[in-house]
Amino acid sequence: MPEVTEPYPTGTPCWIDLMTPDQQAALDFYRDLLGWQGQAGPAEYGGYAVCELHGRPVAGIAPQHAPEGAPEPPTVWTGYLATTDAQATQDAIVSAGGTLLLPVTDVGRLGRMLLAADPQGAVFGVWQPGEFFGAGVVNEPGALIWNELHTSDVPAATGFYGEAFGIEIEPMEGTDSYWELRVGGRTVGGATRLADDPPGTPPHWLTYFAVDDVDATVDALVKRGGTVLAPPFDMVAGRMTVVADPHGAPFAMIKPAPM
Repeated sequence: MPEVTEPYPTGTPCWIDLMTPDQQAALDFYRDLLGWQGQAGPAEYGGYAVCELHGRPVAGIAPQHAPEGAPEPPTVWTGYLATTDAQATQDAIVSAGGTLLLPVTDVGRLGRMLLAADPQGAVFGVWQPGEFFGAGVVNEPGALIWNELHTSDVPAATGFYGEAFGIEIEPMEGTDSYWELRVGGRTVGGATRLADDPPGTPPHWLTYFAVDDVDATVDALVKRGGTVLAPPFDMVAGRMTVVADPHGAPFAMIKPAPM
């Protein structure tokens, strides 16, 4: 089991969470689809649920909250990049042209977080660990396996994420339309051109979950009210699909090709 037992290096995707209009329905959906276990958390944390897979943290699911008079936030998965200093990273994000959506906030003794958008508009979170460092299991069926930036300007994204996090974005060998995100020489995610998405799609980060059988999991998703955005297909990294949960949150699922 690919367990994670220590904090993630700065710039590495370390956590994902979902803000949804029906938390219990989402908990039930992802339990049935991916095998997660979770329940609404304490009121002091807004009911935030830390879901587990095999007894280790895998993702967060929380009820949507909006300030009075403000529209509800979108129902999407948000990925978090690790840092050792949230305040310094916030300053670097602003200096590099990013937009703060939620400034640095303490989350009890668990850690510190912020939400921001890159200059092209892709939203992401930042997590500075305290007692909680993020996902305790990755890269196995039911868990996070990949994070992918869909951007309208790859060179600009390269400059931004390099300045703010030290992430290197380099062309993937053998293709001129996909890029690797690297931290300390290790690949931690990917990037692709937004032009390859359906017209009108805004810049975003796409979350990938690993599954044992893409086609069977898609069938299970549809039976539980989910939507298929891109039917299962084979590609260089494996067999994958892009889907949305019953409340519209998009994500991808992949069965990796044998190494």
